[in-house]
Amino acid sequence: MDASSPIKTAKTKTKKTTDKAVIKSTITPPNLPILEIQITGDAPYCQHKFGEKMRRKMMDTQEAGSTAKSKRVREPKDFDDVYEQAIHYSSEGWIGIPAAAFRSAMIDACRLTQMVMTKAKLAVFIVPDGIDADDGQPLVRIIGEPEQHIGYVRLSNGSADITARPLWREWAVTLHIKYDADQFTSDDVINLLLRAGQQVGIGEGRPNSRKSHGMGWGTFTLDSA
Repeated sequence: MDASSPIKTAKTKTKKTTDKAVIKSTITPPNLPILEIQITGDAPYCQHKFGEKMRRKMMDTQEAGSTAKSKRVREPKDFDDVYEQAIHYSSEGWIGIPAAAFRSAMIDACRLTQMVMTKAKLAVFIVPDGIDADDGQPLVRIIGEPEQHIGYVRLSNGSADITARPLWREWAVTLHIKYDADQFTSDDVINLLLRAGQQVGIGEGRPNSRKSHGMGWGTFTLDSA
């Protein structure tokens, strides 16, 4: 071998190894405590349920299709029956308010705060006391005695009508509010409900009515939490 020739040495290949990244969970289980809050109406509350009789009448007309009579026969209005049809009776027999009314009012009240409405939809819930005997709506029990209120209403087609609805001049409710404690504090929930009661309202004629400025009905205040 020529002394000037370079000496070749064997190259050892080293295998590169990479450690797999450890993925840590960042999603925590829901933290959903429940607040019990006593509320009292500081204005009359009026409700107007879409009754089973009216729903059945509409279904019969649609099922008849083209065979239905083009001219509607006006039947005598039984105001006592209309009044009863407008009440939310639970499957146990007591009268209630749709739980969704309070939840919707709280979500609407977010417009007055820095809370995002879409976040509130996922973070605030009303625990019902029962369900409607007819349509299964979740209800919260109302304390108080209703009276029959006959008044003027404006229908969706713009025409006027006279109808009978239940009206509570004095009423109270015990609410059980389930909320996401990672998004809201208990004070947030209490203050949001207070805004909902004073500035949004529930039921017919509420301040935040979509079709009018309301009649000053359906507002409430908090007694205890």
